[in-house]
Amino acid sequence: MSLVRRLTLRQLEVFCDAARLLNFARVAEHLHLTQPAVSMQIRQIESNLELSLFERAGKKMRLTEAGETLKHHALRILGELRDADQALNAYKGLEGGLITVGLVSTAQYFAPKLLSMFASQYPGIEVQFQVGNRETLIRLLRDNQTDLVIMGRAPAILETLSEPLAENPHVLVAHPAHPAIGKKGLTLHDLQKETFLLREPGSGSRNVMEEFFEANEFIPARTTTMGSNEVIKQAVMAGMGISLLSLHTLALELRGRDLALLEIEGTPLRRTWHVVHMRSKHLSPAGQQFRRFLIEQTAIFLQNHLVFSENS
Repeated sequence: MSLVRRLTLRQLEVFCDAARLLNFARVAEHLHLTQPAVSMQIRQIESNLELSLFERAGKKMRLTEAGETLKHHALRILGELRDADQALNAYKGLEGGLITVGLVSTAQYFAPKLLSMFASQYPGIEVQFQVGNRETLIRLLRDNQTDLVIMGRAPAILETLSEPLAENPHVLVAHPAHPAIGKKGLTLHDLQKETFLLREPGSGSRNVMEEFFEANEFIPARTTTMGSNEVIKQAVMAGMGISLLSLHTLALELRGRDLALLEIEGTPLRRTWHVVHMRSKHLSPAGQQFRRFLIEQTAIFLQNHLVFSENS
């Protein structure tokens, strides 16, 4: 018998939680076990595999290279079992089900409202959201840890199926008192001396901004990296710089005149929301239903509720 085949599903669950949390006490709390029981399970896995999966770096724990490899495959195994459970439940004629949906952080400004609409029509279906940047969601897709993802472009490095949902225009925003507000005919190069506020590497919003710079052969004098759209908006309102953000994240700030749009040639940038899943993924009936709902309702919802007029 191979070493891996000696592992139990419970051990894989414990290991995946430990690989995610990197803290055995928190794993024990999450799985309703004692900390010694978690430590024992990990020791048994390492003994069976004859490999170390975790190592200490000072007070912090991290995965070894072998641990990273096992994590990738263990997540896929548990994801396949969840898929099997959903598929078999469909034969019983169940009207419920569980769907996991990954969201780029920008999409969290509208996706929960769509979920509320969906839940009122299909109360038996549970939808769980996982929010992360583009890089994180690509990893969730690859490891079969999410059924669907709402994001910009589908990742070219994965075999996926993608369907457009709605336009996602990106605009340049500044403090309402910025001297360029209201000026016509400006280009990106007129903002050469400005500080540009960017999302972290791996974010789709950062990719859009960097592509905009490259298309205009533009190198900003100064950039500052920030970890969320909310932090960036607060920084722009404080006059710390300007930024390129999805229009769908700005409705409240534009209505309250806390932020203002810069009329720069080439903006708004026309981007599109997509719903994406792995080509190899067999969506459950609940997953197929939610995917259809997103395709049919997202554009209508954004047009009616959230998209702020470019001229307002």
